[in-house]
Amino acid sequence: MEIINYLQYNSVLILSYFFISFTVLILSWITSKKSDILLFSSYRSSLFNPLTYVRFFTHILGHDSWKHFSSNFLYILLIGPMIEEKYGTINLLIMIIITAGITGIINSILSKNRILGASGIVFMFIILSSFVNIETGKIPLTLILIFVFYIVNEILDGLFKKDNVSHLGHLIGAICGFIFGFYIF
Repeated sequence: MEIINYLQYNSVLILSYFFISFTVLILSWITSKKSDILLFSSYRSSLFNPLTYVRFFTHILGHDSWKHFSSNFLYILLIGPMIEEKYGTINLLIMIIITAGITGIINSILSKNRILGASGIVFMFIILSSFVNIETGKIPLTLILIFVFYIVNEILDGLFKKDNVSHLGHLIGAICGFIFGFYIF
């Protein structure tokens, strides 16, 4: 019991996001992915179905596999606390919700594919991390390089790779991170 006294819930939003998504992953395993299809993926469906609107936002909680989950949350747990400290818990929560909604809506309009996962949020975090030490009136060269590398890579992968990755979601996350970084700084 003494070990618990030494643990600190140091990043409320990031750790809560992790534990909620981990619970959703366990639920996915228990339900043979039926919960993912019903609640935790976004895809084109009837606008008369209320769950369509829920899924625009909840798709960032679902993950297809342990590998998918762990690769996303490795980045989120690494970068997220620094970003949460810089922008504040409420601001970061708003950014996550907006990014999820935009990604879900655009995917349902432009794609017939089902998306799930936190990859768009990861890309938003990566871009936001470049703004952490920004000085007023100056644009960090690292921000430009990261943005260019990620955008070019996702465009090329989206055009030429045949995989189940939502490159559109990655692009939307990066663009949202760029916009949030400039306007919330």
